[in-house]
Amino acid sequence: MGAACHGGCSGATAVVDPRYRQILWLALLANAGMFGLELWAGAAAGSVSLLADSLDFLGDAANYALSLWVLGLSLSTRARASLVKAASMALFGVGVLLASGWRAWQGGVPEPLTMGWVGMLALLVNLGVALLLYAHRHGDSNRQSAWLCSRNDAIGNLAVLLAAAGVFGTGRSWPDLLVATIMASLALSAALQVLRQARHELKHAQ
Repeated sequence: MGAACHGGCSGATAVVDPRYRQILWLALLANAGMFGLELWAGAAAGSVSLLADSLDFLGDAANYALSLWVLGLSLSTRARASLVKAASMALFGVGVLLASGWRAWQGGVPEPLTMGWVGMLALLVNLGVALLLYAHRHGDSNRQSAWLCSRNDAIGNLAVLLAAAGVFGTGRSWPDLLVATIMASLALSAALQVLRQARHELKHAQ
């Protein structure tokens, strides 16, 4: 792996894989661009699942930037960065649950065609990033969190497409709200997984 430790892993710095750095930069730029597109499209279509996915893109862009910043630093520093990532994932999950509740109370039906084409574009972007990160999914919590972000994004995009089909077929908003809730659950689950791994690394880095 490109993040192997010198002299043991207790606070040691890591050898940085140049290809992994390039992948993180590509993932950062792709996620930042999709955040802007989905934020506009979600607001225009009145879709909570698209807005949730846009916020997920924003959080992932920030997480990839954090991953780039801590590359080559000590294991304890990378683990602390992962704690920040876990907190952002959890915050995203809670925020989406609150937004879903608000939309359910407000009512209204999202526009399914916009949901569909934007969801398809987002899926292609995230599948590309996920394929690039697949070979780097093992290792410290920092790499694990990057992989989980890309995996959850691809799953979320598939769910948005299903939500668009459900809204189109039923003429009701519940498929959109259901998908947003599932995406929030994935974020909370990933946050817990990264948190556990980061705490384990901090314990062994001392």
